[in-house]
Amino acid sequence: MVRYFFRRIYSSFVTNVFDVPSKLLALLLFMLLLVIPATRPSSYVLLILIIAYIYALFAASWDLLVGRAGQVSLGHALFFGIAAYTSAILSKFYGLPIWATIPLGMLLCALVALLLGFPSLRVKGPYLTLVTLAFPLILHTALFAFDPPVGGEYGIALPPRFFPRKFLLGTEFLAEYYLILFVMFISAIILYKIANSKTGIVLVSILDDESASKACGINVTKYKLLVFVLSALFAGLAGGLYAHSFGAIGSVSPGSVLGLTTSFYPIIMTIFGGIGTIYGPIVGAFSLWTLMEFFQFADELRVLIYISIIIIFILKWPKGVAKFVVEKLDELTEKRELEEREKKK
Repeated sequence: MVRYFFRRIYSSFVTNVFDVPSKLLALLLFMLLLVIPATRPSSYVLLILIIAYIYALFAASWDLLVGRAGQVSLGHALFFGIAAYTSAILSKFYGLPIWATIPLGMLLCALVALLLGFPSLRVKGPYLTLVTLAFPLILHTALFAFDPPVGGEYGIALPPRFFPRKFLLGTEFLAEYYLILFVMFISAIILYKIANSKTGIVLVSILDDESASKACGINVTKYKLLVFVLSALFAGLAGGLYAHSFGAIGSVSPGSVLGLTTSFYPIIMTIFGGIGTIYGPIVGAFSLWTLMEFFQFADELRVLIYISIIIIFILKWPKGVAKFVVEKLDELTEKRELEEREKKK
């Protein structure tokens, strides 16, 4: 029985992963990320990677909404900020454990998505974009009206961290590194499965032709609202992780989790990596965030160099860097299969 079980796992792995170059490459990259701490990097390097993983999850949640359903949102930071503030407040001021506060923040994001989704999703195109952009700006302004330690410019200082300051091998941020890496990896798999499920196919049909989808009997409003809530849930997960990692060495403030920059991060990362793929935003987030930190030596030219690189890559590969690589791997696989068939003949 045990032998049969492991044989099925091995067969499934060979068929679905080993024989698919893009998935095999993703697995190898994940294994590489697993062994990075073995090189004993500094705590600063680990922190940079942790934030990159959080933004990767944040960008992937945005890609599910836009890449599959075509609902362009410029206010995704709303859910990121709501979850970050909810988790930070409940854990710091009410003593709730972090494993409970993050899910509560996610549930609040889902509720807000439901309440805002009904009126927002009735508008389309640029009107939807403008409506969604207003939400985080309203909350951002409202939080400034509250005095510290909850509101104000500086927000909530030093929320509780996931683990003690020194944990595992005496390296700071090591435990957080593995925790957030695994959460990001599992969440990415879930998002990828949703995007390629029957629900994902229905969403693509709505994206291609909403009127035809309605004519086929598809409840367009229900599916739009569903993807809006799912996207908000994972954006909330990213916000909760942020509050207890990066925020735990600084503060969870309106500017850091609800600013315009926070809303634009997932957009830039998704376009850079490849929209409508789920894996593209992850590659984009990891590449762009680490690249931005790499250019710290050029203080005044840092932003200019960073933007120039993004523009060059987007012009060179408009579909996205990750999508370009995957398409090339698929072409090589098809070519190899054709050659093998010809040899057999």
